Amino acid sequence: MWRVRRAAVACEVCQSLVKHSPGTKGSLPLQKLHLVSRSIYHTHHPTLKLQRPQLRTSLQQFSSLTSLPLRRLKLSPVKYAYQPHRNFWPARLAARLLKLRYLILGSAVGGGYTAKKTFDQWKDMIPDLSDYKWIVPDIVWEIDEYIDLEKIRKALPNSEDLAKLAPDFDKIAESLSLLKDFFTTGSPGETAFRATDPGSESDKRYRKVSDKEKIDQLQEELLHTQLKYQRILERLEKENKELRKLVLQKDDKGIHHRKLKKSLIDMYSEVLDVLSDYDASYNTQDHLPRVVVVGDQSAGKTSVLEMIAQARIFPRGSGEMMTRSPVKVTLSEGPHHVALFKDSSREFDLTKEEDLAALRHEIELRMRKNVKEGCTVSPETISLNVKGPGLQRMVLVDLPGVINTVTSGMAPDTKETIFSISKAYMQNPNAIILCIQDGSVDAERSIVTDLVSQMDPHGRRTIFVLTKVDLAEKNVTSPSRIQQIIEGKLFPMKALGYFAVVTGKGNSSESIEAIRDYEEEFFQNSKLLKTSMLKAHQVTTRNLSLAVSDCFWKMVRESVEQQADSFKATRFNLETEWKNNYPRLRELDRNELFEKAKNEILDEVISLSQVTPKHWEEILQQSLWERVSTHVIENIYLPAAQTMNSGTFNTTVDIKLKQWTDKQLPNKAVEVAWETLQEEFSRFMTEPKGKEHDDIFDKLKEAVKEESIKRHKWNDFAEDSLRVIQHNALEDRSISDKQQWDAAIYFMEEALQARLKDTENAIENMVGPDWKKRWLYWKNRTQEQCVHNETKNELEKMLKCNEEHPAYLASDEITTVRKNLESRGVEVDPSLIKDTWHQVYRRHFLKTALNHCNLCRRGFYYYQRHFVDSELECNDVVLFWRIQRMLAITANTLRQQLTNTEVRRLEKNVKEVLEDFAEDSEKKVKLLTGKRVQLAEDLKKVREIQEKLDAFIEALHQEK
Repeated sequence: MWRVRRAAVACEVCQSLVKHSPGTKGSLPLQKLHLVSRSIYHTHHPTLKLQRPQLRTSLQQFSSLTSLPLRRLKLSPVKYAYQPHRNFWPARLAARLLKLRYLILGSAVGGGYTAKKTFDQWKDMIPDLSDYKWIVPDIVWEIDEYIDLEKIRKALPNSEDLAKLAPDFDKIAESLSLLKDFFTTGSPGETAFRATDPGSESDKRYRKVSDKEKIDQLQEELLHTQLKYQRILERLEKENKELRKLVLQKDDKGIHHRKLKKSLIDMYSEVLDVLSDYDASYNTQDHLPRVVVVGDQSAGKTSVLEMIAQARIFPRGSGEMMTRSPVKVTLSEGPHHVALFKDSSREFDLTKEEDLAALRHEIELRMRKNVKEGCTVSPETISLNVKGPGLQRMVLVDLPGVINTVTSGMAPDTKETIFSISKAYMQNPNAIILCIQDGSVDAERSIVTDLVSQMDPHGRRTIFVLTKVDLAEKNVTSPSRIQQIIEGKLFPMKALGYFAVVTGKGNSSESIEAIRDYEEEFFQNSKLLKTSMLKAHQVTTRNLSLAVSDCFWKMVRESVEQQADSFKATRFNLETEWKNNYPRLRELDRNELFEKAKNEILDEVISLSQVTPKHWEEILQQSLWERVSTHVIENIYLPAAQTMNSGTFNTTVDIKLKQWTDKQLPNKAVEVAWETLQEEFSRFMTEPKGKEHDDIFDKLKEAVKEESIKRHKWNDFAEDSLRVIQHNALEDRSISDKQQWDAAIYFMEEALQARLKDTENAIENMVGPDWKKRWLYWKNRTQEQCVHNETKNELEKMLKCNEEHPAYLASDEITTVRKNLESRGVEVDPSLIKDTWHQVYRRHFLKTALNHCNLCRRGFYYYQRHFVDSELECNDVVLFWRIQRMLAITANTLRQQLTNTEVRRLEKNVKEVLEDFAEDSEKKVKLLTGKRVQLAEDLKKVREIQEKLDAFIEALHQEK
């Protein structure tokens, strides 16, 4: 009963407060009532509404109500009036303590809500690691069969429970400040008024100050919380990196016996590598995404790439252009941090400094090799794969830095070439442009921003990166200028995102870990974050790497299927064109055609060994005689024959043959043999094979033939051995039988008749056409030919008078001929008489020699008797027999060298030339040309790209 009465009394007190409070309006919440009233459970008035007193209410009323004792209510239930003159300090103390409890409880609730909100924000910022699901062992996904994870999850406290446990220290500090105000000096009524009345002027001033401080404290707390979660995220990523490394190493050792498929990024990189070699007019090779890194020279492009790749892999120079050609870097995950080139199997361990130095040196060598003579940069791409645990999967292309002025040592067109290379990569509608801007220099000096604005005016695929922010913050007088750059207000360029990074202190020997620590320390203490000029997700290369990777894969997923469809249509068009133009031919690309031509060439070289010895010797003997016949007739036979003495003839012949053999003959024979081998080789390679002949190989075969012949050299020892054989053959004068004698006479007649024919042609050209040709073909003689004709006629008269005239004219004879011609009105010069005499006497002598051959046909009997008791002398027949025998022996010796040595050496040279051509793609493109080759080449490339794209798309869907 006493509890009911107590509650009733308390309710009546509250009601009396409402009824007797003048000037009140509005409703007073329950928590604004006196502490005593709030401590009583109002069972009879659950919806009680009280009026809040205005500021004009007297202090005496509130102070008397505040001093109301609890014990008096129990002892005097009848009297409920105010007692202003009594001071109930126990009740006042209890009221203070009760208010402190509610303040602390309210602060805890508010702090828990703030912590929960912060936790949810950071939870959303943590990247989605589902892309790495493929690398986790299968046993991890089957762990729920052995452990009830749902039960464990339910047993753990959720984020709301954890947030409730975390107090808000700001509110606790505020509550302590209020508690301090309760016990400050002053009247009790004034103290109570400050504590309970939120509308007082002093409380308003306090609130203004506390709100500003609270905002600053909240910003500081948010910054520290972000950095805290950033460090937690880095620690988790580091642990995840180590775990993945262990998992990949175990998979490499075959512990789980699970076949690792080729990673998505590796498959995608192969597609891009194939596209880089695809040179057709369809322009589809530029529509697949890749991250294009552009920037001014020395803006820090290479440093940003190295931070993303987590290794110093690029050559460096102080102010010098180091990136001379595009470098395509494919980043992917792997158990070891290694790098390797597309066309090489060597792996560079990026954890070892000597391997890093070797890698930088190799990249520099490849760049200089790509740059042609007279140029500074090259558009040819160097493909590099970098693997390691924790690397973000993407494909980046580092381009040469954009320059404003061509300096000494550069080609005049360097600036335009760099612009054209950059535009070629950036005009790809699916390329992600990573625009690097140096923050330590004036923004107005930047060139690349205008170029990027032209290529991507709406900024739908551009990510802006401000480097060297530490130098910018230190040197820039207006920090808001950095904010304008980051927000894109200072440039006309638009971008998807803006980032600020620090790439070290400028020391090339700094490690990646040291640069990362320096970057984190800088942004932790930077005013740019504390003053909210930069957001936490806009700083550090780690956040940049995550953002670029997400953007890259988003672009890949959006465009890869469209590109695959485009290549399907291209393939259909090419196949249709091939069927219409070459229905009976296989689709052989350039490499396949080269292999086919290579086999044909090797078969033709082998066919040289199948040439019969008789054919070789006939060709060699005939070719050698054609080469030496002029020397034999003009320098050996005619001078000796014109001596008119057999002894002198033989002596002259022996001397001249000895000189000829020692100096010229062996070399001439080797040259003839080598030319004969070339001719036969050319004949086998170029002669048509009937319907099977394919003229598409003609240029290639001709180039292989020329290069092989150029490289082939005859054995140096062949001349020495051949000289001895030829000398012995020419010294022999014994003709063994009549058959050899007749063969020598036949050989002599052929040689002399050939010379006589040449001489008659020379005389005809000298004197002009005879009377038959003049009548039949209406030709006339020139004045000079008429003079020659008159001189010829005069010399022939002289020979008729003396048929045994010597080979040279005497001076008086020349004078006589000239005077005779002058008497007929023909003016001649003595040199003209000598030239005409040479041809006239030569014809006369050759005719005489041929008549002598006919006489010697029956002279073999006299030869066996050494022409004893005979006026017939056939020394000239013996000479031609010696020449003929020397030719036969030389041809036989050269044939043996050809078949035993030189053909095999030529075959070896041909193989070497073909191997060199096989490695030289430019040579193959130059030698195997035509519409048929290009069509087959395009068709193969398109099929290969389509197949790789289909496999990539299938793997991409499986990963989803």
